[in-house]
Amino acid sequence: MSMIETKKAPRRKLSAPDVSLVIPTYNEKANIAPLVDAVRSALGDIPWEIIIVDDDSPDQTFAEVSRLAREEPRLRCLRRVGRRGLSSAVIEGALVANGSAVAVMDADFQHDERILKQMYEKLTSTGADIVVATRYAEGGGIGEWDATRAKMSDFATRMAGMLVGNQTSDPMSGFFMVRREIFASVIYDLSQQGYKILLDIISSSHTPLKIEEVPYVFRTRQEGESKISVMVLAQFLFLIIEKLTHGLIPPRFALFSIVGGFGLLVHLAILNGLKLAGFTFIAAQLTATFIAMVSNFVMNNEFTYRDRRLTGLSFLAGLILFCVVCSFGALANVGVAEIAIHQFGNWSLAGLAGAIMGAVFNFSAATSLVWRRPRKRVVSVAA
Repeated sequence: MSMIETKKAPRRKLSAPDVSLVIPTYNEKANIAPLVDAVRSALGDIPWEIIIVDDDSPDQTFAEVSRLAREEPRLRCLRRVGRRGLSSAVIEGALVANGSAVAVMDADFQHDERILKQMYEKLTSTGADIVVATRYAEGGGIGEWDATRAKMSDFATRMAGMLVGNQTSDPMSGFFMVRREIFASVIYDLSQQGYKILLDIISSSHTPLKIEEVPYVFRTRQEGESKISVMVLAQFLFLIIEKLTHGLIPPRFALFSIVGGFGLLVHLAILNGLKLAGFTFIAAQLTATFIAMVSNFVMNNEFTYRDRRLTGLSFLAGLILFCVVCSFGALANVGVAEIAIHQFGNWSLAGLAGAIMGAVFNFSAATSLVWRRPRKRVVSVAA
């Protein structure tokens, strides 16, 4: 009987990383291989690891990372199923990082990976808590942005200053490096909402942070589509609200309430329009209520719960359930208002108490029943 010996390639001995690079992704498959090569070249002899946190990308970014990781053991993938969002992705990636420094950057090459080594050297040589890659210091720039995007960025930076003052010239930067212990110290205070995790970290710290900066020029995306949208700005504004109110107003509830306010305007417009058309009050009220509920459902599905968006038959089932939820919410509104009017004898106060109760009930029920979890999607992964 003959024996067949299989020779295995010698495994490269790896040292513990000094830098853990956390990169959140969604449909970035084409960028992964060149990004790994670029980081390898940029960090040189500094021990590193890359943690790709992928939100179950339809283009199977996670499969590409797994393929590359067979040749590059410093590359890892954390695939999230049923969860979406840049900030929460960064947090989960940082929690599994092994490096003493955690760097955060995008996968689309808009962040200049060539300054990573300079950022690490500044973090270790100055004793800084965070090193921010800034577009707004001397030597930095916003690249080929048009005037509209430049104005939006300037507005956002000014708004961020309300939270963190002048600690950094670029509090909206998505490219930074932080000591792991600093990240750990604020983990329970982070919002996990929206896209501006650096702002969240700085504003959540209970003690002043030492922040250094390295300038860079923002580059043009190489592959894929930009994630910038009106919702990015909206989520940023809600992060500001949450931090200024110390978590009293969650961002999703704020958006849900704004949609509800818009629904009230729709209700009143339809009601008065039908009045002019000769409808009876009851008929007009029922019609206006139904249309307002539908408009609220559509807007909440598109904006408030866009990470759990319902489609197809799930959309119809969700609409019916949402209308039922809102009906019970109306009963809660009236019930609390009735109690308040007997307690305080003030119509305005009673109306406000009822409205708040109805909004809280509708939000809680909608979150737990209508949009309780993201849609499941079965993806086959090639071996």
